[in-house]
Amino acid sequence: MKQLNPRRRASSDESNPRQAARPKRQFQQRQPSDFRSQPRHQGTAASQHDSETDSPSKRLDDSLNRIWSIAATVIKRSQEQTKPADDVLRDTLRKEEELSPMLGREIARAVFSYYRWFGWLGKTRPLPAVLRQAVEMADAFAMDNASITDDSLIEHCVPGWVSKVLPISVNWLRSIQFDPELWLRARRGSANALADCLGHCRKPPGAVLSDALCYGGATDLFRTPEFHAGKFELQDITSQAVALVCAPEPRETWWDACAGEGGKTLHLSELMENSGLIWASDRASWRLQRLKRRAARARIFNYRSVPWDGGSRPPTKTKFDGVLVDAPCSGIGTWQRNPQARWTTSVNDVIELAAIQKRLLANVAESIKPGGKLIYSVCTMTAAETSEVAAAFAGARNDFEPMSFPNPFVSGEPESSQQFWWPHETKGNGMFVAAWRRR
Repeated sequence: MKQLNPRRRASSDESNPRQAARPKRQFQQRQPSDFRSQPRHQGTAASQHDSETDSPSKRLDDSLNRIWSIAATVIKRSQEQTKPADDVLRDTLRKEEELSPMLGREIARAVFSYYRWFGWLGKTRPLPAVLRQAVEMADAFAMDNASITDDSLIEHCVPGWVSKVLPISVNWLRSIQFDPELWLRARRGSANALADCLGHCRKPPGAVLSDALCYGGATDLFRTPEFHAGKFELQDITSQAVALVCAPEPRETWWDACAGEGGKTLHLSELMENSGLIWASDRASWRLQRLKRRAARARIFNYRSVPWDGGSRPPTKTKFDGVLVDAPCSGIGTWQRNPQARWTTSVNDVIELAAIQKRLLANVAESIKPGGKLIYSVCTMTAAETSEVAAAFAGARNDFEPMSFPNPFVSGEPESSQQFWWPHETKGNGMFVAAWRRR
């Protein structure tokens, strides 16, 4: 399959409220009044003529045509500029004047539907017509997911090379064809109060992920006073679970070695009650700048951010109570939320990233004090990036022993030191987690 844009570093903490906080109506069910513009003054012949030529059905057609046109522009620019479509989408919507939030959400949905249903689409037609087909398929699947057969999913849902690097199940394929859930992490112990404020929230089953909320409304969460007050973060539920596996204690010292924009750093800090110290490192300084802005909004102060390229020389001589390596990966576990990556990722990426992951674990090991924890997480399920990386580390370092932990998504399951969390089981990103304790 031809690549549509370059690979970007997979991040399990990213969430796109434009994509996930979508209106519940389907396109076929929408009434013309949903796209109604401001009423015109009537009474004169000219105004009467305007009202006839600007009928509800015409306004509906105009709105739909605008959706297809802007969505097509986003996809073309993504290909021409070799940029991720969600970045192009964000820039495009920002520049569009007088674009209602509803139209913005529908444009985003059209773009993501295109990549989610890309394997089924006839691409000889004009792009707006192909986009319409993608949205119609998404609507039909949402109403009856049996409309797509198991054989069709296996043939069209993901590229053929994927079956060579991980076990494919129909349950997984079917789950990633749905629009993704939008997960929030409330401040500790405040999930019920936040749900009352925002509305349209539900909690996951069980008591372990008690601060997680699934948001189903259409409000732009970035504009809410609760967001600006630091009362919640947009963070996928499996990313939240990783910090719970770390289980840091107040006043400990931790290293978030691949911190990215800081989603897990902030969660670790909250679990540590904003005490102790967290070193947050990443090779990209722009990500650390975003981490600082997020930390300021969340009123998190017990951290230091520092660049680190993943090399053998750590950013500090500190010995840590725990190190989290949320490593860069192929991101296959995020293919529900980031469907474009299905067609831009290759088996060579998997091989290259597995080598990087092994080096990262080797390079952080000496920074862990005796009795300290090492947590490895990736938002992918390929054998090369998960169990094989864990086996390579265990074979090289006999001073680390496996550390079992409970599955936060399955109560009563025996504890284990390595776990796969699949999207159809968690309603979030796919994730692999392994844990060790230094002897």
